[in-house]
Amino acid sequence: MKLSLVLSISLSLSLSLAGALSLASFAFAQGRDDPANTDIHYHLGPDSLVQEGVPHGKMEGPFTLPDSKAFPGTQHTYWVHLPAQYDPETPAWLMIFNDGQAYMNPDADLRAQNVIDNLIYRRELPVMIGVFINPGRTPEQPEPSINDWGDRATNRREEYNSLDDRYARVIVDELLPALYAKYNISKDPEHHGIGGSSSGAIAAFTVAWERPGHFRKVLSMIGTFVNLGGRGGNKYTDLVRKSDKKPLRVFLQDGRNDNRGMRDGTYRQDNDWFYQNVRLAKALTDKGYDLNYTWGIGRHSGKAAGHLLPEMMRWLWRDHPVSTDPNDSVERSFREPK
Repeated sequence: MKLSLVLSISLSLSLSLAGALSLASFAFAQGRDDPANTDIHYHLGPDSLVQEGVPHGKMEGPFTLPDSKAFPGTQHTYWVHLPAQYDPETPAWLMIFNDGQAYMNPDADLRAQNVIDNLIYRRELPVMIGVFINPGRTPEQPEPSINDWGDRATNRREEYNSLDDRYARVIVDELLPALYAKYNISKDPEHHGIGGSSSGAIAAFTVAWERPGHFRKVLSMIGTFVNLGGRGGNKYTDLVRKSDKKPLRVFLQDGRNDNRGMRDGTYRQDNDWFYQNVRLAKALTDKGYDLNYTWGIGRHSGKAAGHLLPEMMRWLWRDHPVSTDPNDSVERSFREPK
């Protein structure tokens, strides 16, 4: 089916929901009694919940990266999740989540630390450290929260949505040295991933796009690949087509009822989240990238992403080493702490 036909069908559906899906709505929808709530059937599965008998990692932090050189005057708060199987003598793999407070919140939609614990235990992920970093803020500004991810009170929009290397510099030049100094983390870029939701997703893509020598795996959920605030996120499709292929593996997730570019009765294709995600997926596919994607029925929320996160993580890290020796009793057992 041609892309234009797919999107015309999706656009017809979105028009009926235009009142609920304006570009001004960036807070993640939580309502369950709304008859237009197409998120209603997305629920967390067991891999996203604390499981009895599974060794739990520990969350360290908050830590602060003070006075960013990339964004002068701002500081970045982050937390580090050490899985129970982490061995300081063995380099761990690394997964960074933008909007860290939302990904680590034990009562919200994503609960990435539980996913990491459960899948490491069953050897479906390598032993990896999870890092949860918030967008930059001045010391006087409040820390982002699950109710306000920082668009109104921090540097989030500028950092996450700009198509330049400044946020990549925060991650590579400021965060990674702090992590390397304290933890034994592999320096192989194939062992490094970064992900996020909405503006955090395009920021993750930008980090890997700008620094493929440090990050090779990207997890994008309801990514803001649109012209938000005139910053040109919708240009990535053309950049992918015009640029040499980079050694990236990318998973895109979005929903047909994401923000669809309707505002005050006018449709703007450059601000249609779903259209631009589908368009980017087509470009990545045509260019031969290692790509997976899924288009659900969901809105601009973390409901579908939380539901799908375990499977997305399995796919993203599917090539971690395994033993096929039938006599390898260690490989065939749960991964216990040493």
